[in-house]
Amino acid sequence: MTLDAETDIQPTSQDNNAASKSGHLSLVELTKIFGDSTGGVTAVDHINLDIKPGEFITLLGPSGCGKTTTLRMIAGFEDASSGKVMLDGDNMAVVPPNRRPMSMVFQSYALFPHLSVRDNVAYGLKLQKMSAAQMDEAIEVALTSMNLTAMAKRAPSQLSGGQQQRVALARAMVVRPKVLLFDEPLSNLDAKLRIKMRLEIRHMQKRLGITSVYVTHDQSEAMAMSDRIVVMNSGHIEQVDTPAEIYLHPASVFVADFVGRANFLVATVTGRPDTASGEQKRATVRVLGSEATVPAHPDALDDGRDVVLMVRPESVRLTAAHEPAQTISGSLGQIITRVFYGETVEYEVETEYGSIVCVVADPHQDEFFQEGQAVHVSIESDKAWLLPAETSASA
Repeated sequence: MTLDAETDIQPTSQDNNAASKSGHLSLVELTKIFGDSTGGVTAVDHINLDIKPGEFITLLGPSGCGKTTTLRMIAGFEDASSGKVMLDGDNMAVVPPNRRPMSMVFQSYALFPHLSVRDNVAYGLKLQKMSAAQMDEAIEVALTSMNLTAMAKRAPSQLSGGQQQRVALARAMVVRPKVLLFDEPLSNLDAKLRIKMRLEIRHMQKRLGITSVYVTHDQSEAMAMSDRIVVMNSGHIEQVDTPAEIYLHPASVFVADFVGRANFLVATVTGRPDTASGEQKRATVRVLGSEATVPAHPDALDDGRDVVLMVRPESVRLTAAHEPAQTISGSLGQIITRVFYGETVEYEVETEYGSIVCVVADPHQDEFFQEGQAVHVSIESDKAWLLPAETSASA
């Protein structure tokens, strides 16, 4: 569905420069309460977010976290209970959905079954005042960019899921919106096609320089496509950062547990090494029966605060029990399960400190550990991350 927009789709350097100067989207104390203020359900709770022109932002979180409601308020399909959606300094609250300079790509594609591919792409342009020649040129560019030229006369029912998704993308792009909105657009595709399409979407977005807001619950999708990820939980924003920072230095146990996989090890802070101003905070902790110095979230160093050490499975090292450990901290354990995935092998190891998951990349078959085998478990301390403990980790 097209909401409204500029006209020229030509992917020239001039157009890209123009696009980069617009599309500054800001959410200010944005709130949505379903029902009345006393007994209603708060779906989005006073969130603030500043999105730069041309930036690709992904709203990521579990079902019910508020990400889709936030997207719908940006589009105008839901009225905010309070707060503002600002686009280039204008408050969108007074602008109806069909007049906002935005385009939406839906999970269901929302194609018109009685129209051809070309007519579906042309639909948004027909609502704008432009010559037939301009319209034809814009449509051809959109069809070509999505490799749909040979399918222009087909009906949507004659297309595969991936081809239908391309039509939806072409229809959204053709009007050159200031903001592109994506509501889990790849969830109906198979795994291999999802990977291919997310690369195509990202390439298209970078080439056109259009500000984009993408909603998904798929962490790998968010990691692969985003300039920044907004992790949401229960209507709040838990963390806004680059994919690397979200993964390596999560702001909370919830973020660490939701984005990727993690081991959470009981740890006790025994020292705080001096660090220069601006350097990463570090702590010396007792973990797995010995001491290690690890990077630390600033809040984890508060006096009296319970802490937990996050270690990603790929940062756990296993050696045969009779071999010496290669890192600072470690414990004896026993292989409980081994799962071979081709490019990786995953082990679950039972230790006196609990169960620990280890992932080994590009494994050689003659180096596999066997179920029941005794091993020494150690961690790469520089890749661990000390966090304030929470009551529980929610997936």
